Amino acid sequence: MHRNLLASILDNDFYKFTMQQGVIRLFPYAKARYRFINRGKHAFPPGFAAALRDAVNGMAQLQLTRDEKVFLQVTCPYLDPVYLDFLEGYRYDPEEVHIEQTGADLEVRVEGLWYRAILWEVPLMSLICELYYLLGEPSRVSDEEVMRRTTDKIEKYRALGVTVAEFGTRRRHSYQVHRLVMRVLKASGTGPFIGSSNVHMAMLHQTKPIGTHAHEWFMFHAARYGFKMANALGLEHWVQVYRGDLGIALSDTYTTDVFFRQFDKMFSKLFDGVRHDSGDPLLFADKVVAHYQRMGIDPRSKTIIFSDGLNYEKVARIAEHCRNRIGMSFGIGTNLTNDAGPAAMNIVIKMTEACSQNGEWTEVVKLSDEPGKYTGSEDMIHLAKIILGIG
Repeated sequence: MHRNLLASILDNDFYKFTMQQGVIRLFPYAKARYRFINRGKHAFPPGFAAALRDAVNGMAQLQLTRDEKVFLQVTCPYLDPVYLDFLEGYRYDPEEVHIEQTGADLEVRVEGLWYRAILWEVPLMSLICELYYLLGEPSRVSDEEVMRRTTDKIEKYRALGVTVAEFGTRRRHSYQVHRLVMRVLKASGTGPFIGSSNVHMAMLHQTKPIGTHAHEWFMFHAARYGFKMANALGLEHWVQVYRGDLGIALSDTYTTDVFFRQFDKMFSKLFDGVRHDSGDPLLFADKVVAHYQRMGIDPRSKTIIFSDGLNYEKVARIAEHCRNRIGMSFGIGTNLTNDAGPAAMNIVIKMTEACSQNGEWTEVVKLSDEPGKYTGSEDMIHLAKIILGIG
């Protein structure tokens, strides 16, 4: 019997499902490869790979329930009936995931049709975190202390007068801690808390699932159409699928400066705002305000979603800088779902290669506004910077 640490097929970030619908519609033959990157150089205990393999094999049992399908129908009308029927029939295939351990080093790779492989990243990361603490790290604080810390945070955000969403699935301490945090956030009532990136948690607590697209959407477009076309065609295709819904654009896949060259008046008017995920948030806010002003658009009619390693101090500083200049909201992840005693893990899983229909495998890169967050080979990063005119 495989150990099943995940309670639902919806225990995943919302943007994985919204991107999956887009991939099914536009790129049904595309393939993708992903790789685990151990940024924090964490040492994995003996037997970790076997435990992770067991948990991954258990995911084959997950399937969309009737209640979950109804929740998506009611809450997310832009997910069409064909896609929801597809999701009802979708099953994870553990053979798409390769897991290997050499000493304390862990290697995890995913390969498959992109519309299938796209769902693995977030649950794999949450499983790696949960098993890491379960098999090796010191015990966490009590349930009561987790809830007390969360209550303290949400009340501080209330006093700041900002709205926050819970974005902490991928690096959470555990499913149990995530549930406790969500319980407190939901009980805090109207005001600061507006939803969760986790669809399962949103359904359990009757709140809004939040998200649009991730870096991989633009990374694939670069592999298929070239670096110069990636942002414009990525946005164009998003609009083709969602017709104005899910209107927060991710701006830093190839740096914000490059993004705003292509975020023309049509996109600027059509999208509700942009998401910040790397680099100096105050400098980013200034660039966004200036961009909208150049387009003749009142920045106060638009929103920035800040989502890069946030805690209360960062949020307070950003809020003071942006107030009355532009709309803002905050997606807070690890600081909410992994403030339970042991240090949070610093890990990612990123797309490394893409293959479009009848095409060859092409390396993909992410540049971001922070060199430490670059992913991809040095040669391909260098090439992207030359083509995009990045110093």
